[in-house]
Amino acid sequence: MDLNVNKKNTKVKGAAGEDKACKFLCENGYSIIERNWRTRTGEIDIIARKGDTIVFVEVKALPNGTADMLAKELGKTKQQRILKSSKRFLLKYRQYNYCYIRYDVIVVDMPGFPPVYHIENAFSELL
Repeated sequence: MDLNVNKKNTKVKGAAGEDKACKFLCENGYSIIERNWRTRTGEIDIIARKGDTIVFVEVKALPNGTADMLAKELGKTKQQRILKSSKRFLLKYRQYNYCYIRYDVIVVDMPGFPPVYHIENAFSELL
């Protein structure tokens, strides 16, 4: 099995999932600020805005997935990376400092769920 082909297929699947998620967000009144915003500590798939809320979105394309698989994919380590990256984004782009912040997950193509399943407030920073 060629690992490069597998990695490429995963990237293609991920990009297609992100495209669907962006389309869904735009159709529901969000504007896309950034896609695939990277720091040394992690990446945020989509950063969007709706009104006075900035939404950091993790996209999961799981055509063969289950709810258990989704929970595993979005474990504490992944959440911490997203939180750290979002803080770096907010430090760099201070114009968003007065916005509400939300962390959402969009699941694409998972059996038993709508084609694009939006989970608002999927997680938050623990105090």
